[in-house]
Amino acid sequence: MAVSLEIISTMEKTRKILRKSQEFHFQNGKSISQFELAYDTYGKPNKAMSNCILVCHAFSGSHHAAGKFDNDEKNGWWDEFIGDGKTIDTNKYFVVSVNNFGSCFGSSGPKSICPETKKPYGIDFPDVTVLDWVKSQKILMEELKIPHWEMVAGGSLGGMQALQWAISYPDIVKKACVIAATAQSSPQNIALNEVAREMIKKDENFHDGNYFEKNAIPKVGLMTARMLGHITYLSENNMQKRFGRKKQNPESKVETDVIYEIENYLRYKGDKFSEIFDANTYILMTKAMDEFNICGDNENDFQLILKKIKAKLLIISFESDWLFPSWHSKFIQKNAMKVGISSSYIELEGSYGHDSFLFASDEYCNIVENFLNFNDG
Repeated sequence: MAVSLEIISTMEKTRKILRKSQEFHFQNGKSISQFELAYDTYGKPNKAMSNCILVCHAFSGSHHAAGKFDNDEKNGWWDEFIGDGKTIDTNKYFVVSVNNFGSCFGSSGPKSICPETKKPYGIDFPDVTVLDWVKSQKILMEELKIPHWEMVAGGSLGGMQALQWAISYPDIVKKACVIAATAQSSPQNIALNEVAREMIKKDENFHDGNYFEKNAIPKVGLMTARMLGHITYLSENNMQKRFGRKKQNPESKVETDVIYEIENYLRYKGDKFSEIFDANTYILMTKAMDEFNICGDNENDFQLILKKIKAKLLIISFESDWLFPSWHSKFIQKNAMKVGISSSYIELEGSYGHDSFLFASDEYCNIVENFLNFNDG
């Protein structure tokens, strides 16, 4: 197991890969004969291992949640929250962040080499679910000899994992922080994801998902899919304030036919994304989001499922989020209250749309910090 250790400021952090020569069985009945889980840790566990927190990444995220390692170009996706003296204070807590199965940042996924064929799995990597991710994170938890999570937290698809943890393993999750998430993907979510997947599949370099064998990359499809996705992460007010109808400076155009700044921005983001992300991973991750449904067929089913939860819940939504509007979070809170779960809900203003969960504000940080540090004895 390769380990790197680096001190940034006074925060201790490690980057590791857990390699297991055992089968992992996915929810759909398929399996892989061995697997790898890439993960980062921040801070130190105490002797009782009672200060451990799991943070779960969203769709295009990774285990890189905070700080910067030698090969990282920028800080982790929740760097504003995790670190010495920050909301999740690494002087007090030991934070674990795992790269999910199916991703392309170190854990087993479509880009990984299949031990049986000696080729990348590609399109043959099994479909994954949120439950599969939670199950794999539980394996890592046991390897690290962590008895319980003081808190499981995440935004968007990460928030779905936090909620699933509280349901699947109620005895080992003390608190769950569910941010900008849902208990069930909506028809609009599924529709947007399907359009993105079709953009990728229609790229001439997709080759039915076997583009590795053709030494090709469906860059145009992946870029366009990301442009669509990025629109859903923003808000109309944010785009109006940031871009308006301003024309792009000709000297900084990413392509000659660009007219507006918003066009240039989306193409730039799409192009950069297509250089680091994998097309089959995009398809797997969006399918996992579509399949997420802990509500059953009606509210009565959902309440029966929620009754399993023993953790305290903090549910946060953002007024400007139109990918997972606040009614998704209110629905979770309403049903949690009906079955007597200790839960709190707040809608924050947030100026970045769905992406607001990534950006710290005094109010946002205070709420999460107070929830984490609250102890009712």
